[in-house]
Amino acid sequence: MIGAKLLLGMFLLQEGGGGGGGFNFTFLGMWHHMKWPAQTVVIILFLMFAIAVAVMIDRYLAYQAARKQSRLFAPAVAGALKEGKIDEAIAIAEQNKRSHLAKVVTAGLQEFQAHQSSAEISGDEIEASKRALDRASAIVHAELKRGVSVLATVGATAPFVGLFGTVLGIIDAFVGMSAAQMTGIAAVAGGIAEALVTTAMGLLVAVPSVWVYNYFSGKLEAFDVEMDNSASELVDYFLKRSGRRK
Repeated sequence: MIGAKLLLGMFLLQEGGGGGGGFNFTFLGMWHHMKWPAQTVVIILFLMFAIAVAVMIDRYLAYQAARKQSRLFAPAVAGALKEGKIDEAIAIAEQNKRSHLAKVVTAGLQEFQAHQSSAEISGDEIEASKRALDRASAIVHAELKRGVSVLATVGATAPFVGLFGTVLGIIDAFVGMSAAQMTGIAAVAGGIAEALVTTAMGLLVAVPSVWVYNYFSGKLEAFDVEMDNSASELVDYFLKRSGRRK
């Protein structure tokens, strides 16, 4: 109900041109009444929003592709390893390069494969494979996280950028009231309403950015758990292969 009343009030203001004084309370009307500092703040907020949306789309597509290919990769590579076909497992991983699991598993398998020619695989060689898995996990985590921190920055700073524009607008409104030697709320109502537009825009940019940042953070944690589990299972597989050789 409250949201409906606010929307109705905004519609009436737009239709009526803002009531007294001929002030136009539509966004375009306020934009034309804004001074250049407030307009600069609005442009900055728009650019921040555009960057945030670009990051959201890019990361969403990347995470969807990683999830989709991992679902195909996991059972296929598990079957190849069960039959001892490491070359086939590496080939399957190469076909699913966008999968976060494939990138990690490939690093471990290639390191392990380098020691296949020796009659016995030592503990140091198993440890080398484990380090390769850890390095690959760290690299893939950084790739998946690329750009996500931008959303945190936008979410944290956009309200303050909007507030800065509001402060400038209110100062300008009071300076105008002093120059016109007018008193009362009617003298500054239009200027304050115009100034508050930047605060509203700052919140409009910040809230979705924070929401999506938290959503992506949850996704990253899930990816990290999956990579850690896959690395641990692969090390167990290496140990079992080493034990069978002995």
